[in-house]
Amino acid sequence: MNSLGAGGEEKPYLVNGANALTFCLMVVSCAFSSVVVRSIGIKWTLIIGTMGYAPYAAGLYTNNRFGTEWLVLFGAALCGISAGIFWMAEAAIALSYPEPYNQGRFLGFWLSFRVGGQILGGAINLGVNARNGEAGKVSYHVYQAFIALQALGPFAGLLLNKPSQVQRKDNVRVDMSITNSVRKELFLTAKLFFSKDFLLIVPLIGQAVYTEAVMFTFESLWMSVRARALGSFLSGIVALVAGNILGAFLDRNRLSLKTRARTAFITILTLQGAWWVWATVLVTQFQRTHPTYDWVDHGFGKAFALFLFLVMNFQINYLYLYFVVSNLADSQAQVIRIAGLLRGTESAWQAISYGVNSVPIMASVGDVYLNFGLWAVAIVPAWLVVRKIGSSLGDKKVEREVEALPAHTAEAKL
Repeated sequence: MNSLGAGGEEKPYLVNGANALTFCLMVVSCAFSSVVVRSIGIKWTLIIGTMGYAPYAAGLYTNNRFGTEWLVLFGAALCGISAGIFWMAEAAIALSYPEPYNQGRFLGFWLSFRVGGQILGGAINLGVNARNGEAGKVSYHVYQAFIALQALGPFAGLLLNKPSQVQRKDNVRVDMSITNSVRKELFLTAKLFFSKDFLLIVPLIGQAVYTEAVMFTFESLWMSVRARALGSFLSGIVALVAGNILGAFLDRNRLSLKTRARTAFITILTLQGAWWVWATVLVTQFQRTHPTYDWVDHGFGKAFALFLFLVMNFQINYLYLYFVVSNLADSQAQVIRIAGLLRGTESAWQAISYGVNSVPIMASVGDVYLNFGLWAVAIVPAWLVVRKIGSSLGDKKVEREVEALPAHTAEAKL
């Protein structure tokens, strides 16, 4: 829904405020996510986590059609409570289910489903709004389709195999159980957050995910309804392709883990810097001219291409973050904790981003400048961690796999 730009509404400010509320609550639910897994298991954590999305879509529908605002905020709150544990669960599954040599492809495959929803929603949105070349909001019929799809989420979750049912080619058993007391689990989660390596990547997480509010607000402010619909459709396709290319590269075992980690880092951060230079020039110009670009307008290409590149880099940044944290976790239980911490930290940054984007001057220009600054601040601390992947940190994924094997098999592997 966010890929519609401002959730499809005419102005981004209410929706950005609602998203800020969602992400604030997600920080809390992510922090307690390993405790939830301890109580009900990873599968039911995922299922319950899907239940808040349809009420939020319903709030956007009633606001779009009837001007109701309270349900947007109430739906955002319900989404924030549930989505935090959903985000942790899906991330932990993506990090734990595949074999080490399939980790990158599996991450790409998982995030393909994530943008698959965006592509489907974009196609629906484009079909409904293809004739609307003016600024404004999307048709309320778009939300009806979203509500129906999101209401199916809990039922789709029932199809997920439990970790004990997963059959892998290397015969390693997937164990995602949490056996510590609630108090100890919260202590271990806090200890992991304050570890040196995790704190050093907090700015990297920030510069990556802060972009979501920036790019979708950019789309909503400067493009027509049907241009936004086209953007939500095509950007999903671009993100899907880029994410799977990166995933395949990260699994390229003919290159050392150190080489893959460093090459991906340098490429992603260099591209991101280039897009921020481009964005800074454009929004400074747009603040003076206040355009609304439709796809038949002169100058549409420069704004639309930037939006596609920002979405592409958001996807590969996102995938790379999971690659990095997968190389910081020492055990399967720690994978669950670090997935919750990553999603919680991500939510905190996005709460700030959407909150700041609800202020008009920041939405139009200020947040692009701020995100550019975050990118610059993140480079050195992140490099201090990335340079250790495959060297002093070793290959954590393989080490976790060896620990999970029976003793005689582990000795043979070693």
